[in-house]
Amino acid sequence: MLEFLQQPWHWSVAGVMIGLTVPTLLILGNKKFGISSSLRHVCAACMPANIPFFKYDWKKEAWNLFFVAGIFLGGFFAHLFLQNPEAIQISESTQQILASYGISDFSSLMPAEIFTWDNLFTLKGFIFFVLGGFLVGFGTRYAGGCTSGHSIMGLSNLQVPSLIATISFMVGGFISANVLLPLIFKFL
Repeated sequence: MLEFLQQPWHWSVAGVMIGLTVPTLLILGNKKFGISSSLRHVCAACMPANIPFFKYDWKKEAWNLFFVAGIFLGGFFAHLFLQNPEAIQISESTQQILASYGISDFSSLMPAEIFTWDNLFTLKGFIFFVLGGFLVGFGTRYAGGCTSGHSIMGLSNLQVPSLIATISFMVGGFISANVLLPLIFKFL
């Protein structure tokens, strides 16, 4: 059984499971799916109640915190027990593009040339991790939710703001991957 689980699954399996999350949450009490809201719940639990943004009954949304904890635990256990023994498959054209950026180690999911502790304390690392993290957090707050909340839950509920947010996420991703990333690697 463990050998079967270690083999790569078709992408549609995850798609169906994510898709079933939406009706399950709606049936279980009209709950909204989204990961970024859990940070607000953690802050509301830890911060003094005199900050208006965090002044609400976060305990009603505690299920979301367990959901996020389950995502982390699931990823951790999958890493421990269900690693794919085969090498990661990346197309030749993508390898050539990444090689032009100085990325040549394709042995793991995250390139070692970018995701190292040493790289964190460089200008490139500051741009990727600190500035990039700030922009993601700002965009999530400005859009009123993250990609999972808007693109999965919001679109399935036919919400126009979620459609606009999802289109903006996609356009921003395309610009970042095809314009900003090459510029960063060219000049840094």
